[in-house]
Amino acid sequence: MKNFLSITFFSVIFFTTINSQSILEDSEQHYELIGDFITQAGDTIKDCQLGYRVFGTINKDSSNVILYCTWFGGNSEAIGRLIRKYQFIDTTKYFVIAIDALGNGVSSSPSNYKINFPPISIRDMINSEYFLLTKHLNLKNVFAIIGGSMGGMQALQWAVDYPTFAIKTIAYVPSPKLSAYDMLWISTQIKLIETLKKYNSTEREIKSLSDMMTALYSRTPDYVNETVKPEKFSEYLESFNKEPDKIFTLENYLAQIKAILKFDISEDYENDLGKAAQKIQSELLMIISKRDMMVNPTYAFQFAELTQCRTLVLDNNCGHLAVTCELEKVREAIADFLNY
Repeated sequence: MKNFLSITFFSVIFFTTINSQSILEDSEQHYELIGDFITQAGDTIKDCQLGYRVFGTINKDSSNVILYCTWFGGNSEAIGRLIRKYQFIDTTKYFVIAIDALGNGVSSSPSNYKINFPPISIRDMINSEYFLLTKHLNLKNVFAIIGGSMGGMQALQWAVDYPTFAIKTIAYVPSPKLSAYDMLWISTQIKLIETLKKYNSTEREIKSLSDMMTALYSRTPDYVNETVKPEKFSEYLESFNKEPDKIFTLENYLAQIKAILKFDISEDYENDLGKAAQKIQSELLMIISKRDMMVNPTYAFQFAELTQCRTLVLDNNCGHLAVTCELEKVREAIADFLNY
C-alpha cells in the first residue's frame, strides 16, 4: 500500500511538473504499476511494476527529456551515480528519466515475482518503458534516448520500433545483434550457472565463477596484465569471493542475459540489418569499442555504416568498459551530439 501511494503521488507530481516547469531533482526511487504486461512471447507479467528515477528540471513543453536505459545488471541508482559523479549528462539542461529494465531486481523480475517469471526480451524492456512513459508519465515523445551495453541494445531497439519517439539516440558499446562469438560466451555463462545450480552449489560460489568469467571478457588481456601484478594475483582472485548481490540475483542475471542472447533488431526484417536500419528516423550516435571482447563490435560497425550515423570509435585496452577509460572524451562527444 505504501508503494502504491508513493506511485500515485509521484505520478500526479510528474504530470504537474510538465505543466508548471517545477524542479525535480530528487533522484529518489519511484515505482509505477503498469498493469498486466503481455510479453513478446505472449506471456503475461501480472501487475507489472517499473522502477525509475529522475534527474534535473523538465521544460514546460517537456522538450528536454532524455530516457536513460539501464545496462545489464544495472539500475537507475547506478545511472544516478554516473550522472552526479561524472556529469555524464548535463542535468542543468536536460531532464533525465532512468528506467529500471525488466529483470534487474528493481522492476518486475524473477526475484520479486510471486509466481514463475516468464522469459523476457529486449523488446519487452522497451515496450514496458514506452507504456510507462506514454500512459503513466504522459509523455508523447522525448528529446533523446541513451544507453550502454544492454542499454545500448534497448536504445537501438527503440530507434527501430518507435522511430519518431526520440529526436536523438545514443548507443554506447552496443550491438544491433549478437555475433556467434557473443553467443558462445553468453551460452557458456548460462550453462555454467545452470549446471552449478543443478549440483546445488551456493549462489556465492556460482556468482564467484560467473564474475571471474565476466572479467575474462569485459577487459582485454593487456588491461589485466597492466593492472594486476602476478605477485598480487591472489588478492585479485580473492576479490571475486564476495557475497552475491541481493538485488541482481542469479535468477535475475539469467533472465536478462537470456534476453540479450536472443537480441536481434532485424528479426522482423528478414534478419536484414539494412532493412532494420531503414526504419530509423532519429539522429544516431554510436560509440564503439574497437577491442570489445564482450559485445563484439562487428555488427556495430556494420550498422553504423548502414545508417551513416555519427560514430566515435574508442581504441584502448579497456575492452567492453572502454568508456570508463575515456570518460571525458565520451562525455564531450555526447554533449556535442545533444547540443548540435
